[in-house]
Amino acid sequence: MAATKTKPAGSSGGMFTFLIIMVLVMVVYSVPFLRNAIADIAGLLLNPLHEILGVGWPVMILVLAAITGCYSSLLQKYTIDYEKMQRVQKKMRDFQKEFREAQLSGDEKKMRKLNEKRDKMMQEQLAMSQEQFKPLGWIMIITIPIFLWLLQMAPSMGTIVFPFMGELNLTDPTFIFMPAWIVWYMLCSLTLSQVIRKTLDIGGL
Repeated sequence: MAATKTKPAGSSGGMFTFLIIMVLVMVVYSVPFLRNAIADIAGLLLNPLHEILGVGWPVMILVLAAITGCYSSLLQKYTIDYEKMQRVQKKMRDFQKEFREAQLSGDEKKMRKLNEKRDKMMQEQLAMSQEQFKPLGWIMIITIPIFLWLLQMAPSMGTIVFPFMGELNLTDPTFIFMPAWIVWYMLCSLTLSQVIRKTLDIGGL
């Protein structure tokens, strides 16, 4: 009886969910009625928050970037096995080192054994890469309404001062052709996410 390969449980489930959500996001973004409806729903919470905080739009975007950074980091912390991921990465690095040494020494017997082992190593690495897609769907479900609300509010955001570019309207294009508010959100999100991940001791590749 032929042996059958078993696919690791859930190895592609996270990726499939992420792709489905990405398709839905593209549909929502391309339909103004849906885009505005979701922005209005998000506004039921975010408009009062903006009024309570009483801050300008650059600071409000900073606050939202901190919020999204917190929940995305927490989701990743509790849905991704970073210790296992690092073990797989270490095994792959050790394998690659051993493989190069066998190539340089011309050890054909060892090369055959390593070639047999390579498929298993690649499957493990693929499974761990797919593991990273598990939280992305949930992260986007929360992040997209915030982003659509910001998109809706952009015309009333006012100005921001960027290094080397001076004062810009938050809807003005920047050197990377994106509106200033998107660039500011990205900078805040990337910076704060690193601080939050360090604080929560969240590993990575």
